Amino acid sequence: MYKQDPTVLTNDTRFRFKTFAFDVEAQVEEYDLDAENGVLRLAWHGWNEAKGDEFLDVYHAWLIQKLDYSRILILTQESQIGTLAKELAKSVPNTMMLGHQSRLDGLVTFAKDWKK
Repeated sequence: MYKQDPTVLTNDTRFRFKTFAFDVEAQVEEYDLDAENGVLRLAWHGWNEAKGDEFLDVYHAWLIQKLDYSRILILTQESQIGTLAKELAKSVPNTMMLGHQSRLDGLVTFAKDWKK
């Protein structure tokens, strides 16, 4: 059961999505917004219920900070466990890297729209 509307993120929000052709169940583990100082820490844990080579467990975290002169700082961390993730990371062109860059581009757009 979801704790809230899936379009609004807060701590413990659960959601499902498909990424890189994988079905993922996920939950926001960290959502700490300091809008006054233009800083957001966001992290989610994602997994599937598969076993063996189909098993997947990931954790993604971002620290987003608005800086002076319309600059944005984004630090990102990621942990991936499972054969699927390992194999995808070897793809050429690197599908995972390109997909993550697309997410970063979306975070930049979001951060630029923040009101301080």
